[in-house]
Amino acid sequence: MTFPFSFGLPMSRTTTIELHKEEMKFSAGHFTIFSATHRENLHGHNFTVYVALTGAVVENGLLSDYGPLKQAVISRCRAWNETFLLPGRSPYLRLEQDVRGDYLARFHDEELRFLARDVTVLPVENVTLEELARVFGEELVADGAVLKSSGITRVVVKCASGPGQWSSWEWENHG
Repeated sequence: MTFPFSFGLPMSRTTTIELHKEEMKFSAGHFTIFSATHRENLHGHNFTVYVALTGAVVENGLLSDYGPLKQAVISRCRAWNETFLLPGRSPYLRLEQDVRGDYLARFHDEELRFLARDVTVLPVENVTLEELARVFGEELVADGAVLKSSGITRVVVKCASGPGQWSSWEWENHG
């Protein structure tokens, strides 16, 4: 059957799958570092994660099997849930571990101590929404090979610390 709007030509269909599942959230503590001498107090948020995958719909009516990508986000949320997030690459915060593996965080003239079991050290300069969205996104994209083979051409990852406060990270396949 040919629909009137196709004019008998094969149609290229692009779609976006948006993932914002109940399991794509985590509760974590952190503090933002503003300068070498100024930081927020320790506090926490109920973070949520949203992922949008864009690409061509193939013959079977699917964009791709996005299940593994969804599970990767859910797994990361579970790993970070109920932990205190510390930046592993901050120029202003020095992290040390004692013989038990517990953390001593040195900031300006302060020493903050954390039990190892309570801490997740992230590959970020600062624990911000911008950096959290980037870490989620870069993990999903990795080298881009999986997404390229699945036909996904664009990924948007958003991370929120509460209603009305989001940060976005984007990747697009230009090949």
